[in-house]
Amino acid sequence: MPGPTSALRVLVTGASGFLGGHVVRELAGHGHAAVASGRDEDALRALGAAADGIVVSDLAGLPGHRTPVDAVVHCAALSTPWARRRDVHAANVAGTRHALDFAARNGARRFVFVSSPSVYAARKDRLGVREDEVDVRRPLNGYIRSKLAAEALVAQALADGRIAEAVIVRPRGLIGVGDPSLVPRLLEVHARLGVPLFGDGDHLIDVTAVENAALGLRLALTRGDPRAGTYNLTNGEPRPFRALLDQLLDACGLPARHRRLPRGPAWAAASGLEAVCGVLPGRPEPPLTRYTLTTIAHAQTLDISRARADLGYAPRVSLDDALARIGAAHRSGRTHA
Repeated sequence: MPGPTSALRVLVTGASGFLGGHVVRELAGHGHAAVASGRDEDALRALGAAADGIVVSDLAGLPGHRTPVDAVVHCAALSTPWARRRDVHAANVAGTRHALDFAARNGARRFVFVSSPSVYAARKDRLGVREDEVDVRRPLNGYIRSKLAAEALVAQALADGRIAEAVIVRPRGLIGVGDPSLVPRLLEVHARLGVPLFGDGDHLIDVTAVENAALGLRLALTRGDPRAGTYNLTNGEPRPFRALLDQLLDACGLPARHRRLPRGPAWAAASGLEAVCGVLPGRPEPPLTRYTLTTIAHAQTLDISRARADLGYAPRVSLDDALARIGAAHRSGRTHA
């Protein structure tokens, strides 16, 4: 790969989405030519001059495009705690295979893959989780299985020589203006029932400002272990769940509403809801899943020392600033960055 100061031509998959759009803007802002790929043409065109060309395609059609690039940042994914196994496999496993095929056919030397810290999910507190602390035996849902399988595909493509370099990044709990998932889900539950609170809500959790995740992915294009080196990304500012939640609600101008729940019965209820919803017509998403409980009822913080050392990663948007921006956007009705 060219050095850290060399301009690269980079295809970004999922560029019409939350993280992918930020990655395109981050690359363009540092002199790289970012080719934006995704299914939503309007969203791709909305990136304006930040995108040095667009590729309107789903992942299955991507290998048929001839767009020579130096690297690929693969952000596109179906990210949900509840989906049919075939759907997450098609999007996240087969989709990663298609992105790897594109990289091989278009001369990309490095493949940067956006995985997920959901691979650490467990029914217990986990503090300072390192990249190698993954238990592949009992994934809680199809999404986790798909991310583990996709990581294995990247490693295999590297071993087979189909790509020369690969880096895997696991950003935790993306937040920011335009977030389509984490904050909207919390605010919806807060409005309906009050956000579930387990114990005193003093268990620590990590989140990542989307701008910091985009920074980490840019750094991974030219730094890090090219033999499938794997890196956690967070803001590096663990907060007690209740304190983080209350700060978010205050920023949004909303009164804090909590619903205290015991962990054991909540886990049993989530298990039962998953079983029932799994056989109902249309397979509706349960109001509570076991995976969701691992993220809000238990402490989980990630060790980012490897990213700091190998990538030179230093978060530049503080958690306080990220929450303030989200709150300001919520109060003004603005939904995009």
